Amino acid sequence: MGSAKNKGSAARKARIEEMRRAEQSRERRNRILTIAASVVVVAGLVVGGVVLVQSQSDKSDKAKADSDKTTGKFVAGKDGVNTWEGTLARTHVNTSVKYLMEPPVGGNHHQAWMNCNGDVYTKELANENAVHSLEHGAVWVTYTNKASKADVAALAEKVKKTPYTLMSPDEKQKAPIMLSAWGHQRTVTSASDPNVGKFFETYVQGKQTPEPGAACTGGLSE
Repeated sequence: MGSAKNKGSAARKARIEEMRRAEQSRERRNRILTIAASVVVVAGLVVGGVVLVQSQSDKSDKAKADSDKTTGKFVAGKDGVNTWEGTLARTHVNTSVKYLMEPPVGGNHHQAWMNCNGDVYTKELANENAVHSLEHGAVWVTYTNKASKADVAALAEKVKKTPYTLMSPDEKQKAPIMLSAWGHQRTVTSASDPNVGKFFETYVQGKQTPEPGAACTGGLSE
């Protein structure tokens, strides 16, 4: 009797132990599934939050750009300088900008400026980068293939000696040689035209500069 009773007790303990291990195994599986589900939910919330924030940010940037537009027109001065009367937008954008004048004298522009520490470029520039240079107080000399090689060379030498200036070709402009600053622009007949020096003296870091003293180096070089 005793032996049979002991055997039965041992069998019950073995079954109980087996049931306990099975229960523990189920609990571990449930914990793992719960944790995995939580991770998925949290990840989904994070991704959704990022998308929502980015979407709201994009809408905000677009709304700001849409509400910050250039309006107005050029008014010719007796000194031959055309001055923009109206609003010149100044929002940083990552898209191309349709300017109301060529070359542009202001408006929304890219956050990267063209180096303008007497820099002479032989290829046309992206207006969005050059306009940022004007915002920093630079004078931009532009020319077409109708300008003489002698004038181009002479203007390049003047630009190289003058901080806060830059020079590049622009085949879209109407006149062979043009000078531009933020909100101001004029044509000149040649490199020896005295109005070149007057324009430089007035507008290189002139009163029209939205951000006087801002860098003309550390930007784009091509």
